[in-house]
Amino acid sequence: QVQLVESGGGLVQAGGSLRLSCAASGGTFSRYTMAWFRQGPGKEREFVAASWRYGSTYYVDSVKGRFTISRDNAKNTVYLQMNGLKPEDTAVYHCAAADGLFMIATVTTWGSYNYRGQGTQVTVSS
Repeated sequence: QVQLVESGGGLVQAGGSLRLSCAASGGTFSRYTMAWFRQGPGKEREFVAASWRYGSTYYVDSVKGRFTISRDNAKNTVYLQMNGLKPEDTAVYHCAAADGLFMIATVTTWGSYNYRGQGTQVTVSS
């Protein structure tokens, strides 16, 4: 069983930066597609970024050029570097993991992931 624990959230002013971490235990981390999703107040959960096992990455348009997903397979950890934060980035950020995801349509869908973390709150003040 894979467990995912997020950290690094907090309160930041608009224009600031945060780096989220998601530490995985159990399973074979290097095999997994890893992703970040977020759910803002009164909003539906949305896909943010994904990292395939082979290193390719994909982002939702609203964060391209501002957020960077990366992974350290030796540390079983995936990161989300968030720069140029905006108030609309305020949300609970969850990481997720699954094996065998390749297509964009599945990678960007919350229900495709077997393993999901509890989330970390990111609040961006204006």
